[in-house]
Amino acid sequence: MKRRDFVTLLGGAAAAWPLAARAQQPAMPVIGFIYVGSAATSGSHVAAFREGLNESGYIEGHNVTIAYRWAEGRQDRYPELVADLIRQKVSVIATGANTLASRAAKAATSTIPIVFGVADDPVKLGLVASLASPGGNATGINFFFAELAAKRLGLLREMVPSATRVGVLINPVNATTTESTVKDVQAAAGALGLQIQIFNAGTVREIDSAFASLGRERVDALFVGPDPFFSTRRVQLAVAAARHAVPATYSQRDYIEAGGLMSYGVNVADAYRHIGVYAGRILKGEKPADLPVVQSSKFELVINVQTARTLGLDVPPPLLALADEVIE
Repeated sequence: MKRRDFVTLLGGAAAAWPLAARAQQPAMPVIGFIYVGSAATSGSHVAAFREGLNESGYIEGHNVTIAYRWAEGRQDRYPELVADLIRQKVSVIATGANTLASRAAKAATSTIPIVFGVADDPVKLGLVASLASPGGNATGINFFFAELAAKRLGLLREMVPSATRVGVLINPVNATTTESTVKDVQAAAGALGLQIQIFNAGTVREIDSAFASLGRERVDALFVGPDPFFSTRRVQLAVAAARHAVPATYSQRDYIEAGGLMSYGVNVADAYRHIGVYAGRILKGEKPADLPVVQSSKFELVINVQTARTLGLDVPPPLLALADEVIE
């Protein structure tokens, strides 16, 4: 072989090596992420999910891709969104803090790993065999909302000691959480000597209608049930409560940051961080069946003093002393 031909052959091979190396590189894993609202309402939740992924060694756009699916407040879309992610053959499905989306994912696949966040017992929901040993393709975090109903109602009574009639806003679409919430609130109300009136809302219009009704019924305070859809409408709820001059209690701090009066519950952003951590660990090879369900153990009371003033309320000093955060 002539030297010129040898050099040409060598140069061609060298040029081909990078292409071959790139072809042999594994494809970047994709996580399917389902959220009840839109990108605009996801707020700190998506940021917390990414933070959890980062803790596990994954950075979006660098070594992992996230396929976002926004339900836009339409809770009937979960089966459709899950099916779309399955067709894309994602590596993991993260359903966020959402019982309905979690159940839709579990019903649709028994092979793709699922990382969920649910307020209800995941064993009773059929998501896992047990908390310590999930045993299937799903695991995640169990945070408590409905079980805190009595505590939330008691704190609301402290904030508004003159209250005798309390409205309870629930989303009938989220039947499992709603049922346990109503049961616990009714039991707590009896012990506190309060009268309870239920108001249903599963859409934006129904929220407005519910507030119009509770205004006519002249309730003294409002208990907003825990629900992912309500969380996406937190600004609407806070504005409506202010317009109707109704002191309201919520299940998470996001409502208070949006102008709500007070909340008591788990830090949902931290739950999303845990979901991100587990999604990353699964990408590294761990199996959902072996990852125990994390249970929230830290609860926080957040009070918006400015909203209290607007409603003409003086926050009792003992309640202020109990608060984990006071927003001025």
